[in-house]
Amino acid sequence: MRTRSPWYWVPSLYFAEGLPYVAVMILSLVMYKRMGISNTEVALYTSWLNLPWVIKPLWSPFVDLLRTKRWWIVTTQLLLGAGLAGIAFTIPTSHFFQTTLAVFWLVAFSSATHDIAADGFYMLGLTPHQQAFFVGIRSTFYRFATIAGQGLLIMLAGWLEEMTGRTSYAWSITFFTLAGCLLALWLYHSFVLPCPDQDCPSVARQGEARSILTDFLLTFRSFFQKEQALTAILFMLLYRLPEAQLVKMGIPFLLDPVEQGGLGMTTAQIGFAQGTLGIVGLTLGGILGGIAVARHGLRRWLWPMVWAISLPDIVYVYLSYAQPDNLIIVNSCIFVEQFGYGFGFTAYMLYLIYFANGTHKTSHYAICTAFMALGMMLPGMIAGWMQETLGYQLFFIWIMVCTLATFGVTALLKIDPEFGKK
Repeated sequence: MRTRSPWYWVPSLYFAEGLPYVAVMILSLVMYKRMGISNTEVALYTSWLNLPWVIKPLWSPFVDLLRTKRWWIVTTQLLLGAGLAGIAFTIPTSHFFQTTLAVFWLVAFSSATHDIAADGFYMLGLTPHQQAFFVGIRSTFYRFATIAGQGLLIMLAGWLEEMTGRTSYAWSITFFTLAGCLLALWLYHSFVLPCPDQDCPSVARQGEARSILTDFLLTFRSFFQKEQALTAILFMLLYRLPEAQLVKMGIPFLLDPVEQGGLGMTTAQIGFAQGTLGIVGLTLGGILGGIAVARHGLRRWLWPMVWAISLPDIVYVYLSYAQPDNLIIVNSCIFVEQFGYGFGFTAYMLYLIYFANGTHKTSHYAICTAFMALGMMLPGMIAGWMQETLGYQLFFIWIMVCTLATFGVTALLKIDPEFGKK
């Protein structure tokens, strides 16, 4: 069919977009920690998995040049299903760390390519009115994928660990389950995705390949010639400096036994605390942040959002010193930190949109997201080494010191007072 109701494919497409990202960014971290990999190695190697999202703008023109967006979506979903199944196969092997990392990187590359194609297809397959209507729907189902992957799947792995007593077997079954979901979505989208007339490769549209590559290079250069470009790049890299390290060591801290400075939580408890309750807090914070900016503008709410993303990190200082065994206290702390992060992250995302505005806003926004991924990748690589050198208590104090970078780069920004208002 050339056209089909967006309700048939928009929710499922963005659910499919969220699942592999969660697998690469979160499930890999929890699995490696449960399999006995050190914090230094976990943080270093899983941070490298951010690289495909960092360099995504460099190959995005080729997704436009070669084949249709629909073809890229269906093909990458098949590759993602196969890749996740490959991870499941190699987990029980003797060299699982090296082999699963290699496959994870291929999954990350396929997932980043799927993101490019899905976002492009969204604009081609919907009218401007439909795009505006479904933007909340796509975000909601992406968040559902996060809850399913970061919450339900981790809880499944934890339940299997307790039932079988075999960690590798539990995670192998978990990744087989995830692979089955992606393959089911691949089969579904093979039949359900519409075929918009304008979804054709650029090389088939009047031989525009050379022109597109030239335009891409000019667009890339113009990004760095924008006013306040250096300040914007520093903001993109440093605003989340504390969170980039905390996200790598938060879960190992919750998993490590009390005698090693952690809280000794089980895998299933992590799935509920971080993957369910934490995601709810993150979502609520993001929603309230969007409402606040819509009423009064980004400039009015910028500093409250900086405090919101920074101050709640102190709950990990408290948890590392008190080491409470009361799950209500632990879950409440995680909820508060994630709620603050969701509220404060609103300012970050809106500034990316603000800076990208102009002639090449789509391409410039893609470059902004690349710097966003780089800002998470580089600090995350050293987080494990920092934690093992300092211990959890001093590491979380270091996180609070890093919030000074967040305040510092925010102070350099110049924002139109009317931006973000209705």
